[in-house]
Amino acid sequence: MPGHHRERVVEEIRQEIEVMLAGELKDPRLDLSILVTEARLSPDQRQVKVFVDVRGTEAEQAAALEALEAAAGYIRRQLTERLQLRRSPHPEFVLDHSAEYGAHIEDLLRREKKVTDS
Repeated sequence: MPGHHRERVVEEIRQEIEVMLAGELKDPRLDLSILVTEARLSPDQRQVKVFVDVRGTEAEQAAALEALEAAAGYIRRQLTERLQLRRSPHPEFVLDHSAEYGAHIEDLLRREKKVTDS
C-alpha cells in the first residue's frame, strides 16, 4: 500500500474506533474518558495496534482494556464494512502513557527552573 494511502487508512481506522467508543460500544467498563491517540497498521495489514489513553485508576484502565479486547471482533467487522477494506486487521489495544510521561517531564522542568531561579 503506498505511503499516503496507508496513512489515510490508519487515520480513518483511528477515527472510526473513536466513533465506536463514543456511543456504539455499550460495555459499562468503557464508561470512562477514552481517547484513541494513535493507530499503527502492521506491514501485512493483518493487525492494527491501537494506542488508547484511559483516564481512571489502574484497575479501571485494566478493565477498559479487557472490554476493548472483548469487543475486538465487533470492531474488526465494523472497520472492514465501514472502510471497505480487503483485509480485516485485528485490533490490539495498548495503553498510551505518553500524556502522563509528558506531564511528569514538565513537572521536573518546572522544579528545575524554580531551583535555578532561586
